[in-house]
Amino acid sequence: MATTASTVSTLSCQRLLGKVALVTGGATGIGESIARLFHKHGAKVCIADLQDNLGQNVCESLGGDPNTCYFHCDVTIENEVQSAIDFTVDKFGTLDVMVNNAGLSGTPCPDIRNVDLSDFEKVFNVNVKGTFLGMKHAARIMIPLNKGSIISLCSVASTIGGLGPHAYTGSKHALLGLTRNVAAELGKYGIRVNCVSPYAVPTGLALAHLPEEERTEDAMAGLRAFVGKNANLQEWN
Repeated sequence: MATTASTVSTLSCQRLLGKVALVTGGATGIGESIARLFHKHGAKVCIADLQDNLGQNVCESLGGDPNTCYFHCDVTIENEVQSAIDFTVDKFGTLDVMVNNAGLSGTPCPDIRNVDLSDFEKVFNVNVKGTFLGMKHAARIMIPLNKGSIISLCSVASTIGGLGPHAYTGSKHALLGLTRNVAAELGKYGIRVNCVSPYAVPTGLALAHLPEEERTEDAMAGLRAFVGKNANLQEWN
């Protein structure tokens, strides 16, 4: 009986057993956590990132081959995104889950008159173009299979103004619209397309926007207070 109960418990904790996932930006932050959680639940995971040493370290910490791998990828370059997806399929046999997590927040600049256009374009290139390319090439694999899941990392900033730089906020609004449109197209193929909007998460991406003297706990408390006063979350459910 104990053995049976243990087996049932193990299976219930491996909801992605037999699945194959590709996570962009999976070397650090939220992407790393996603890769680790997917692996814990039984998925084979490919991490695609520009941070080679960090990405390879994550894979090694998860046991390396045969269930994890790393691929160098700049999500703003189409042939690199295509190659990352093809590499994943060649190695693991298929692609069940595409996680478009790679993103930039941009340079903090609360005054729109001083926003640098090149920085604005860089953020949109990674956050919007990079996600679009991930969706495009994941769909190339998933449509013939008539199944799959494409998940993109959006942000609470996609529904609330004033939480981040203009480029970041604008890009996340664009990503929300892109997700809705692609979902409407790919649903007939049995492919689910969704986005997840994280709240206040103290990652390196978020902490880069805090003054050095401000404690993380105070900053996060301030953001939660702002959202609580200015947002009715039930309106978006």
